[in-house]
Amino acid sequence: MTIRVIIVDDQAMVRAGFAALLAAQPDIDVVGEAPDGRQGVDVARSAHPDVVLMDVRMPELDGLSAAREILNPPPGVVHRPKVLMLTTFDVDDYVYEALRAGASGFLLKDAPPADLIGAVRVVAAGEALLAPSVTRRLIADFAAQRPAPRADRAALRLNGLTPRETEVLELIARGLSNQEIAGHLVLAEQTVKTHIGRVLAKLDLRDRAQAVVFAYESGLVTPGQGR
Repeated sequence: MTIRVIIVDDQAMVRAGFAALLAAQPDIDVVGEAPDGRQGVDVARSAHPDVVLMDVRMPELDGLSAAREILNPPPGVVHRPKVLMLTTFDVDDYVYEALRAGASGFLLKDAPPADLIGAVRVVAAGEALLAPSVTRRLIADFAAQRPAPRADRAALRLNGLTPRETEVLELIARGLSNQEIAGHLVLAEQTVKTHIGRVLAKLDLRDRAQAVVFAYESGLVTPGQGR
């Protein structure tokens, strides 16, 4: 299946470079571009991409606001693509807020080309781009600096999970992969995937990115906890 991608960035050369790189892949099709968040929302609604590469800082409408509009569309709009945030900074206020809004992760603009291609494929497959340690640090830092007003409610929602599901959620938040979780808990990897699916369904979360944010906001994992 071909992955449909749009690129939203205010720098024409960045858009052109990313488009050329991705279009050269046999399983990726670049179906649109936009120079700002407002046009990005419009292109996302018309082109129906699987993945939106969204710059954080842009004129007209910033990437965070555009991501919110794409991920929480008005009634009648049923298509909701995955959003991968692009940033030039390894720590950025907007990125944490974008994860809370439902973005599937973020990638530094100066990442190697192979990382960009891999990120698109990972996000399109329904996973979250949370492997880089900088992502875990960013989430932990902002969770520590900004106690969420929904913390009590989030903690209450944890009561709906089984002890095993709670354990799996904690390991997700610490940055472990499915394979690592399986090894840690001595489970089959498919069993881990089943537990993760149940966690996401019970907590009404889109993906692993939101699961990580939820784990910090609920107090299940505290910033600074290691693997």
